[in-house]
Amino acid sequence: MKGLDAFTGRLDPDMYVVTAAADGDRAGCLVGFASQCSIAPPRFVVWLSKENRTFRVAQRADRLAVHVLTREQHPLAELFGGSTGDDGVDKFAHVRCTVRPDGAVVLDEAPAWFVGRVLLRADGGDHVGFVLDPVDSGGRGGPGGGPLLRLSDALDISPGHPAD
Repeated sequence: MKGLDAFTGRLDPDMYVVTAAADGDRAGCLVGFASQCSIAPPRFVVWLSKENRTFRVAQRADRLAVHVLTREQHPLAELFGGSTGDDGVDKFAHVRCTVRPDGAVVLDEAPAWFVGRVLLRADGGDHVGFVLDPVDSGGRGGPGGGPLLRLSDALDISPGHPAD
């Protein structure tokens, strides 16, 4: 719909790295469709492309980890947004991360993150929304740490291609 492009083209959302782990498999991707969706109780939704390997792992996961990045962390965004595990790339081999007792994978360099229990999966078309109940959060330091990575900062990242 052309009219919607006039609206969405003006947006510059924060970007997130979402990680998922299930059955000994782990994946992660750069996400631009995400938002807090409830105040009480607190809820957050992330939308994953059905063509993405992270989506396939997240379908089997009971928890997802959501990470914010700063603009200075563009290489980390490029790793998770421009490469794909479908090509045998182990993104986690290139970063420091912690596997939590609940199985969630947290990126150690993220300035802020939370782990959320998957409450609901909502089909939205070519993406599925994962509504999350936050169960833990953390990060490497307090508030600040530079401006967050936004869509306009990530436009030069060529998306990892989906599996054929």
